[in-house]
Amino acid sequence: MTDLETKIEQDLKKAIETDKIVLPTLPEVALKVREVAENRDSSIMDLTKVISNDAAITARIIRVCNSPLLRGAREITNLGMAVNRLGMAYTANLATGLAMEQMFQATTDMIDKRMRSVWQNSTEVAGIAHVLAQHYSKVKPDQATLAGLIHHIGALPILTYIEEKDISISNVALDNLIDKLHPAIGELILKKWDFSPEMQSIPREHVNYTRVVQQADLADVIMVAKLQSLLGKPNAPELDWKTVSAFQRLGLDPEVDMNEAEDLSAEMEAAMALLAG
Repeated sequence: MTDLETKIEQDLKKAIETDKIVLPTLPEVALKVREVAENRDSSIMDLTKVISNDAAITARIIRVCNSPLLRGAREITNLGMAVNRLGMAYTANLATGLAMEQMFQATTDMIDKRMRSVWQNSTEVAGIAHVLAQHYSKVKPDQATLAGLIHHIGALPILTYIEEKDISISNVALDNLIDKLHPAIGELILKKWDFSPEMQSIPREHVNYTRVVQQADLADVIMVAKLQSLLGKPNAPELDWKTVSAFQRLGLDPEVDMNEAEDLSAEMEAAMALLAG
């Protein structure tokens, strides 16, 4: 590690420890959606009213409802029908996740490209996680989708720091820095956003490959989804999947590529395409 990389890491760690790290704010539409969804007195009409203020998210939720993943006998033509079909919790999680895309943008080309890459991988993980949750666990697919979209949220402050300080750093060094620091930062962000304790733990627990729990949970789903998304890529962790007990808890063969299963592959691709816009 170079002196520069060491300094960046020390600066960020110090900022975390002293509570001075600048954490991103959840987009306004997501804040309002969560506020309505968590209010027991709220109705589907209340949630529809909030989401309808964002035309892009409205269109994508309707498209999700009419996709092969969730399509019913009747075509969904408006947001009210979509929320009725999905339910308030599912709609709120989906809208929250989709709203986050606007956060993954920067002014400099290098950081903007990296942020978009992080978002793209997050949508891949979310798509795979949706299918895993639906077929191999008791985890709700909408929770798995949202967890996939936020599992790497801790990369944002690191990339923002690099951009604001105008630091020149190699891609390899930046990858190493993000790998080291994003779990702790991600947990802080989700705590600030008042996500559930289980969701807060995702940035940390999805890379805890030796974790042991009684039954497959949200972190297991995201861990396996993340590994599947990195299969064959240069930044895949050097890891023997047979040692990762999450596969066993999900009832999956660690030596089987899910993309080779035609039925699952089609579902995963459909989910990724919808989330990626």
